[in-house]
Amino acid sequence: MPIIQSIEVCAAAVPLDRVTSFSTRTVSTRHYGLVKVRSTDGVEGLGFCYVGSAAGDLLTTAVEQLLAPVLIGRDSYAVEGLWQAMYDEALLQGRAGTVMRALSILDIALWDLNARTHGVPLHKYLGANELDSVPAYASGSYYLEGKTPAKLGEEMASYVDKGFRAVKMKGGRLSPQEEEQRVRAAREAVGPDVELMIDMNNGWRDLTQALQHVRRFEQYDPYFIEEPFSPDDVDNHARLADATRIPVATGEIGYGRGYHKELLDKRAASILQTDAAVCGGITKWRKIASTAASYGVVMCPHWFHDLHAPLVAATPNARYVEYFWDDQVLNFRRLVDRQLEHRDGRIMLHQEPGLGFAFDEREVAKYGK
Repeated sequence: MPIIQSIEVCAAAVPLDRVTSFSTRTVSTRHYGLVKVRSTDGVEGLGFCYVGSAAGDLLTTAVEQLLAPVLIGRDSYAVEGLWQAMYDEALLQGRAGTVMRALSILDIALWDLNARTHGVPLHKYLGANELDSVPAYASGSYYLEGKTPAKLGEEMASYVDKGFRAVKMKGGRLSPQEEEQRVRAAREAVGPDVELMIDMNNGWRDLTQALQHVRRFEQYDPYFIEEPFSPDDVDNHARLADATRIPVATGEIGYGRGYHKELLDKRAASILQTDAAVCGGITKWRKIASTAASYGVVMCPHWFHDLHAPLVAATPNARYVEYFWDDQVLNFRRLVDRQLEHRDGRIMLHQEPGLGFAFDEREVAKYGK
């Protein structure tokens, strides 16, 4: 019986090589939270999340002072009970935000620990739907100084050359006319048969503004429009979904099943991008995915392909993993010792126990504290 013996937590601040922008924000450094949960059997499970562009220490405090004391000495197999115990402990400090991200990564670490204890890959421990690989889309096309629509098109085409049949670009920062130029360049570069997604990162403030853009985009047949409004503006998501034939995708900053059920009940999204490192861990992600399945809605989880590839592999109504092929945006890649490979637009699943990788301790020491 594996008993939780110790928990280590670290906040790692990893600078970007080049300052990068999307619709409403500019990022120069990414702060990640990392945890290791060790059992009396000598097995370690890993958890991790993106905290934001500052204040990674908030997560460290939440783990050390709120949540780790709940877990020490407990049976790691009691995942549901431990989730509830952590949630109850943190009820006043945060049912969302950084505290819920801290809970999420501890929950992820428990699932990883238990899979490693049994010596099986996480996707098989969860009950695999796919055994070897999962479909992915290549994500990129951020706003960089001097990046013209033509250069954006070249970037999108490079992903197709790597074998991807689905790609995603950023949008929402510029005028409707300028954004249409970018979308047109992307579509012309990748051709008519490649799925093209557009991520607004909460960039629009009202339905009129959204429609000024979306009406221009429809002729380029996007696979989805992502996060058009603030995550709390569920009603405008629903209004936009009703006003356009382009599917609306959202949910990456959503917490808990109740929020996602509101999206589903109001028909505010036909694709959920729920992030297991945000919403409440693997335990909560699986519940949200099951709820989505009953509405006929698919899951395309938000970034962290190292985490979400095995979840997509174990979920029949999950369609795509978001994949970043280098470390220029998702520079979390620098903190792990083994990368997921891609082949013909699919991510090859690790076959080693648990998540299938470890933290690169030298890099963690370089960026962490």
